[in-house]
Amino acid sequence: MERNGREACPPELAAQLREVDRLRRSGRYASALTLARALAEAHPRQARVLLEVAQTLAIWGGVPGEALEWYERVLALAPGHLTSRLHRALCLSRLSRHEEAVADFDALVASGYRKALVLHMKRAEALEALGRDEAAERDWTLAIEEALGNPWLLQQRAAARARLGRLDDAAQDLTEALASQTGDEVDPELLHARGVLRERQGDVDGARADFEAGLSAFREGDPPALLDALREGTMRKP
Repeated sequence: MERNGREACPPELAAQLREVDRLRRSGRYASALTLARALAEAHPRQARVLLEVAQTLAIWGGVPGEALEWYERVLALAPGHLTSRLHRALCLSRLSRHEEAVADFDALVASGYRKALVLHMKRAEALEALGRDEAAERDWTLAIEEALGNPWLLQQRAAARARLGRLDDAAQDLTEALASQTGDEVDPELLHARGVLRERQGDVDGARADFEAGLSAFREGDPPALLDALREGTMRKP
C-alpha cells in the first residue's frame, strides 16, 4: 500500500527506525548510520527510511554533500515530501549552492509549509549570499512578522537595510531590538552596530554613547574582536 507516493511503513520497520534515532541521540553515530544504511538497502522504496539516512548524515554527521543524494532519492519517490525539500534546501545552502536553495525555499513558501519562520530566515540568508539584499530584506520582514520583536531578526534586517542605504530604518530596527533588553541582557553587539550606523549618519555623540554603553555591557565570553571595535569607536575623533 502507498500513501502520497510513499509505501506505508510496517510496525517492525518503524521499531528499527526508532533504534536508529536512539543510537544517534546516545552519541553512537557510526552505529546509527550503519543500521540506517542497512535498512535503506533492504527497503529502497521506503521514503521514511531514506529520509533517516539523510538526516543522520546531515544533522548528526555534518556531511551535507553526502546527505543531499538521499534527500533527492526521497523526493524522487515522493515529490510532495516537504520536510525533505526543506532539508535539501538547507544542505544546498551549506554547500553554497544558493540559487538552488532559493528555488527550494520558493517552492516551500508557495506550498504554505508550516515552518514559515525558518523558511524566511533561511531564504533571506541565501539571498544575502547572492547579493540580493532587497529580496533578503523582505524575507527578514516576513520572519519578524512570525516572531515580533525578536532582537536577532531585527539585527539581521537592520544589516540588510544598512547595505541598501536605508540608515534611518536600520537604526530604528536596532533601537527596537535594544528596547527589549535590560541589565545583563543588553547585547553589546547591537550597541556597536547602532554606533556604526550613527557614525554613518553623522551623529558622532550618539555613536560614542553607543560604543561606551557597549563597553559597559560587554560580558565574559563575548568576542574579543567586539571589545576591540568598541574601544576603537570610543577613541575615534569627530
